Formats: sequence, structure tokens, C-alpha cells
Amino acid sequence: MSAILEFRHFSAHFGDRHAVQDLDLSLQPGEMLALVGESGSGKSITALAALRLTPSAATLAGEIRYQGLDLLAQPEATLRRLRGKSIAMIFQDPMTSLNPVLTVGQQLAETVQLHLGLPAREARQRAIALLEQVNIPHALQRIDDYPHHFSGGQRQRIMIAMAIACEPQLLIADEPTTALDATVQKQILELLDRLRHQLGMSVLFITHDLGLVEQYADRVAVLYRGIKVEESSKAALFAQPQHPYTRGLLAASLHAGETPHYRQRRLTEIVHHPDGPPRLMTPEALALPEIDAQSAPLLSLDQLHFRYPAMPPGSASVRGVSLHIRQGETLGLVGESGCGKSTLSRLILGLLKPDGGEIQFAGQRIDHLRNGQRALLRPRIQMIFQDPFSSLNPRHSVEEILRTPLRLHGRGSRAEQQRAVRDILDQVGLPEHALQRYPHEFSGGQRQRIGIARALILDPDLLICDEPVSALDVSVQAQILNLLVSLKQQRNLSLLFISHDLAVVRYIADRVMVMYQGEMVEQGDHQQIWQRPVHAYTQQLLASVRKPAVQSLMTGTG
Repeated sequence: MSAILEFRHFSAHFGDRHAVQDLDLSLQPGEMLALVGESGSGKSITALAALRLTPSAATLAGEIRYQGLDLLAQPEATLRRLRGKSIAMIFQDPMTSLNPVLTVGQQLAETVQLHLGLPAREARQRAIALLEQVNIPHALQRIDDYPHHFSGGQRQRIMIAMAIACEPQLLIADEPTTALDATVQKQILELLDRLRHQLGMSVLFITHDLGLVEQYADRVAVLYRGIKVEESSKAALFAQPQHPYTRGLLAASLHAGETPHYRQRRLTEIVHHPDGPPRLMTPEALALPEIDAQSAPLLSLDQLHFRYPAMPPGSASVRGVSLHIRQGETLGLVGESGCGKSTLSRLILGLLKPDGGEIQFAGQRIDHLRNGQRALLRPRIQMIFQDPFSSLNPRHSVEEILRTPLRLHGRGSRAEQQRAVRDILDQVGLPEHALQRYPHEFSGGQRQRIGIARALILDPDLLICDEPVSALDVSVQAQILNLLVSLKQQRNLSLLFISHDLAVVRYIADRVMVMYQGEMVEQGDHQQIWQRPVHAYTQQLLASVRKPAVQSLMTGTG
């Protein structure tokens, strides 16, 4: 059987920097091939090159053949006929891929009118049918809504509807579920898998999540620094990975086998070398003190209520929530987008004022504090945000970012502040020469370390971590989680760890609480929730978690 897509000695470079080197890869009709690798490995450039959508600065060499046709040698007119009709792509961020000033119906209809030549009335009917095909409720009523009227998962479904509108033979899916909740992610991938079989599509599935690869892919190719280091069937790759980098990805992934707990062992990290293969390192387990279950809570919430003014009467974003966190304890807060997790964190920080209930911190009621009183409290409660890039001032150097909190709170002389900045930078594993650099000069994992350093510089008692690793690659996620465990041990920190990734929460949390539609519906220790879920929503969440067949075979240091 001849391949539907082939990369033959394909290379892409920017000046003297190679993004992809001498790639040979083939995708068979009806097959799902996973292209695995972390940020900077060359996955997305490879995908964009198949549609000739790479940046103008990129120089491409070799061949990319679609059904025998070399796409790199075709004129733009030929490519326009292929894009969207024969070859379609789903991008990672649907909000930036959909036009905000056109209704979803207009955008869907435009695709079928352009490629299939349907008149406006038939194109609209086709658009409604497509929304129904991807399970958008009330498609007939919602066809004239704009992208911002839909949730993240629904927007991704609309992108899939646009991609399959002309029933393409090849679909390229570039990290299509990275930012989605567990249940939505499962729905999207099951939808793609069903459509693949219904339409006979081939799928090039680009991801860094090995749990998804094991569940949905047929074959796997692994990219490392632009080079294909391994290619095999899914079963062979998980049973007997050959390359150190592949073994590292499996070892660092919380989805590859039974999820450990931070008190049992640290996560394996991938140590990169500029001139050789990566090395695997598993830090030693830490001796962590047990949490005193009889001690007074550091933070307690009692029957907290909050409703945004725009919400209809009778509804609430937070409804009767009670919780507590003790010194040195990590409470994992699980729930999907819109359940009230982030609103709860803003209430604790004093950015929102509750409509009812109480918040106590270190024995003091804090929900009615005035601004001056809250300013005295603020150093003791700090936050780590999901996106470190948007939460760091791009015009400030790292030194200025870290020194500003000390200066604002009158902590020490300038010399003492500079010494504190160097000390905290060392604690989060960044070199001293990083001080004079700016946020855009760092990788995502390094920026998150800067965000953690900024949160810790005032020596807080409580860290609120709002999805702090959800946007990070597998190996970087392992490094950040190991760092949080180390800092927790050194400083006896308490953490409120908010996430929709159940495996991450299972690893990092001492206790877990599940939030659904503004309410706390279940809580328990880090094992109880997984072994004996009581609430129907918790059971649904757990059912959406991938259950890889591979066990913890990759725990050595290599």
C-alpha cells in the first residue's frame, strides 16, 4: 500500500539553525501516526511544512509527497486547492484560529462554498450538519453565534468541523487537546478517532502526551532536537523504547504507568547535553515531616458564596464552599473550566469580595480587610500563574521582576534585596547571569521558575498554584513538580494546587477536593478519591483519565 504522506530527507532551518534535519517519515491511508516531541523538537514546523505554511524565514529542503505529489515543488495555486479540501489542519489554540468577527456558521459555510462550490443556502445547511456531527448542542440555534460564545472545548469541536467539512483524506492535528479539561479532551479525541474511521482519513497527530499516544495512535515517531530518534509501532515503543530520550519521556510522564506520590519518590528528569544524548536523573526522595492532622488550619473557608453581577439570579460561581489547609499541607483542587476554581483563588487573595461566608488565615478573618490591612497580609499568600509569560512584565529584567516585591514591601536595603534575589534564583535552579535577561529570552519552564521565584521572594506561608504545569512539556513538568516538592520541604510551605490534570494532582497533593458547578462535591486523601469515588461527577472525571497498559517500567536513571 502506497503512503498518503511521505517526508523524504526533509530539512527545515532558520539561518544556520536546523529545526528539522533529514526526516524520513511516511503515513499510510487510514492510519494515525503520532509525532512526539517537546517544544523546539521540530514537530510543528514539520506539520506546517506539509501545508507550506512555515514562516518566510524558514528554508525547506528535501521532499514532502502527498499521494506522490511533491508539495514543496508546487505553485501556490495548487496548494490553495489542496488546503482545507484534501489536506486539513487543526491548530492548538482554537480561539486564535477562529475569526472573532464572523459567526461560526459564516466560517464553516465559507469553507464548503470555496472548495465544494455549494450555494449559500446549501452551505448553511452543511454547516449545521457539521456542528451536529461534532456534537455541538442546539446546532440550529447556535449557527449564528460568534466564537467567544462557545467554551474552549466547543471551539475546538468547531475547528474540527471546519477541518472535516470537505472530508479530507489527510488531517494534521497539532496538539489539539493540550489546554482542555480531562473529560473534554477524551470527548475530542474519541470524536477524532470516530471521524477517522467514518471518513477513512489518515491523521498526523502531533503531541507531547504519551498517554494520548498509547490510547489513540497506531504508530509513533519521536523527534528530539529536529532529528527522528525512534519510530515503531505503538506497542513496541511502550514495551521496549530504544532511545534514551524516549525512555526519558516515559519515565517523566505521570501518565506512563501508575502515578506515584511525591512522598514515595521524585519524578525522573531529562538532563540535556549540547553534544550528546540526554541523560536520565531521578532525584533522591526527601524526608518530609508528616502533617499534624490536629493542628489549627493555616487557611480555612467557611460556606463561601460568590456570584458575578452578570450571572442570572439564583446562580453562583462559588456556592457554599468550605475547606481548610494546614501548615505544610498540599490541597489539590480538581474541576473543569468554569467550575469556580480560579474564582475561589481570587477570593482568597482578596481580588474579589465574597457575598457570604468567611475566610480565615492564621486565625484571623481576612475577607473584610481594608486595602491597607490586606497589604500587610499579602506577602504571606502568593500565587503562581498558569501562563508565566503573560504574568511577567516583558519590559523588566529578571532582577527587576524579583526585586520589585521586596522594594514595594520595604524589605531591606538595596544590597540586601540584591542578595535575596540571587539566593532565590539559586533556589529555583537558574544561573546568576539570568538576572540581566528579559522574559522572552527564556523557555517556558525557565519562565515558570522565574514566576515561582517571584512568588517565593517574600517568604510566604501559602502558595496558590493555578494550573502551574499544564502548559509545560512532560520533562519540564517533572522538573517544576520536583522543585515545588523541594521548596515545600525547605520552607514548610502550604500549597493550594489547582489543576484539571488528575495525574498531576494525584502526585502532588496530600488531600484532594473536587469542585463541580461552584460546589465542593467530594474530598479525601490522595488515594481515597481514586480508589473509592462517591460523587457521579468524580466518577465521570476518573473515567476520562487515560489508563495506559504500560506500567512503571521506566523508573531507572539510565
